[in-house]
Amino acid sequence: MSAGGTDQSPVPEWATAPHEPRRRHSAWPWIISAIIVAVLAVAAWFIAEWVARGIVERTIRDQVVTSLALPPGQDVAVTVEGAVLPQLLVGTLDDVTVAADDVPLGELEGDVTVHAQGIAIRGDAAADAATATVRLDSAQLNTLLAGVEGFPVEGVTLDEPDIAMTTELSLFGLAIPVGVSLTPSASEGDIVLTPSRLEVAGADISADALRSRFGAVADVVLRDWTVCIAQYIPAGLTLTGVAVEGDEIVADLDIDGGILSDPALQADGTCA
Repeated sequence: MSAGGTDQSPVPEWATAPHEPRRRHSAWPWIISAIIVAVLAVAAWFIAEWVARGIVERTIRDQVVTSLALPPGQDVAVTVEGAVLPQLLVGTLDDVTVAADDVPLGELEGDVTVHAQGIAIRGDAAADAATATVRLDSAQLNTLLAGVEGFPVEGVTLDEPDIAMTTELSLFGLAIPVGVSLTPSASEGDIVLTPSRLEVAGADISADALRSRFGAVADVVLRDWTVCIAQYIPAGLTLTGVAVEGDEIVADLDIDGGILSDPALQADGTCA
């Protein structure tokens, strides 16, 4: 001890040595690992989704080909909207579109597109909603109209928005060509063709003038024509609209959701 009573003992080196900084563990390996796991999970989801979508769309296509007796190589486009896996888990396909060309409809062939929503994949529940569109070209239209008694089908063409018909009326032993524009509409499930424009020798003429000139003979071109299509489609389908678009006549139909499980709705309808 010194004279002033102060302890002058030397300070140990460990007490004055600078502190070494605490080693920090890097977070990057954990972040990278998490990213890799997430990427693998996403990749697995997309692979499973791709496989599930392929199975569902292929199954629908096979069922359509079998049900409609189409050739095995028939091109049938199937589109399932949205992610398929969640829909399979729930048991309902939300939105499905099926399209095929040259589908046999009795004596006819048409391009058909079906759009359905809320299709149960288990059980016999009816679909929430379903519609169909059928397109016929002029040749198929002529085949359809050939079944209408008395219709002069030989001179029929498509002239958007109407169906053009050419026939002949007799006046004093002379055959006078008459042109008629028929506007198509849907009524109680049938196609109705209504005269909207008349021509005689290339000049427009009113219905009254035509009747006054030809008398009762003019009734063949002044009448409405009803075309029943029930025999060409399943009973579960109902015509709701029809129009001429370009070189095709397009029919819109409503589909009873119970057609998926009801044989009576699947069978072809009948015309009275």
